[in-house]
Amino acid sequence: MKKSRGSVITFYTMGVAVFFLAGFFLLVVFGAQTYREVAQGQEKNNQTRVLLSYLSTCVRAGDRENAVQVLPGSGDEASPMLVVADGDSGYAIRIYMEDGKLLEEYGSLKAAPNSSAAQEIGRTEVFQVEELKEGTFAITTDDGRTLFSVRSGGRALFSVR
Repeated sequence: MKKSRGSVITFYTMGVAVFFLAGFFLLVVFGAQTYREVAQGQEKNNQTRVLLSYLSTCVRAGDRENAVQVLPGSGDEASPMLVVADGDSGYAIRIYMEDGKLLEEYGSLKAAPNSSAAQEIGRTEVFQVEELKEGTFAITTDDGRTLFSVRSGGRALFSVR
């Protein structure tokens, strides 16, 4: 029985093709896994920055004299309430934490806060607002800390109840 040279070459060619096909398949699988991990990391980074950026942008948008107030929370565990007045309209944006959620509510300055009418802007276990020096403030959440300055010449009002 004589083996033909053509069948050996065919077997060798098929082996090389299968080897390259398996390599290509592994490359695609590992590439897709790497892409997924990078995309998840980017999404987590964006979510981390979005809450702090939103808070500083909200304050900067309402940067008028005596428009920004920080009201202390009532009770031992209560977080402060950041109040940004909407000009002379008598309305304001209130940002406060309740049950691990950071809430934003737009309403009359005279009305009491109503968490059922508020919109959740993020989840956090920490919400602190502190004045570092005159006109410079820090907001701290689980995601980190952001600094902002009141540029209107006015100061943010820290009220004490």
